Amino acid sequence: MMPAAVPIATNEMTDHLEKVLLHETTILSRLDEMAAEITRDFAGKEFTVIAILHGSLIFMADLLRRVHLPLKIESVSIASYHGATESSGLVTFNQLHLPEVKGEHVLILDDILDSGRTLEAITKKLEEECRPASIKVCVLLDKRASRVTDIEADFVGFKIEDEFVVGYGLDYRGHYRNLPLIGTLRREYIE
Repeated sequence: MMPAAVPIATNEMTDHLEKVLLHETTILSRLDEMAAEITRDFAGKEFTVIAILHGSLIFMADLLRRVHLPLKIESVSIASYHGATESSGLVTFNQLHLPEVKGEHVLILDDILDSGRTLEAITKKLEEECRPASIKVCVLLDKRASRVTDIEADFVGFKIEDEFVVGYGLDYRGHYRNLPLIGTLRREYIE
């Protein structure tokens, strides 16, 4: 259930929004719950968090400050949108080497699970090349309607409808990541 509307301060970016789906207070409250779930699941295990750049940076910072366990943080740069509002179907790894996680428990963090191509690609690549002890997936948003793979997340912040969203790390052509909320853009701002 969505909470009652919370007024937001308007600025140039919020003026570009059609609607707000998730306010900052709602997101942060859910992150408290997710961090508790992750803490229970990884208690007593050494683990490495691998954040998928750039979309998961804000989510990662806010979530991991709430996880009260020792952990390591790594990142990988992967692209599948290439400036559009839908996944291109082509997953591109933008670095030469993956983090060294052989025998370690791994938690992959991503901003959104939609088509599933990115998370499927990184999971398979880690399994084949790095051989971790286990891999779990954590996403802020789950857009099930867009899924073209069988991958599912172990930890999900929010399930959303099939809408293109921005804010809280999610972007359109590199912009809007720094919005403290998640919303949809008005049509005139999408080329």
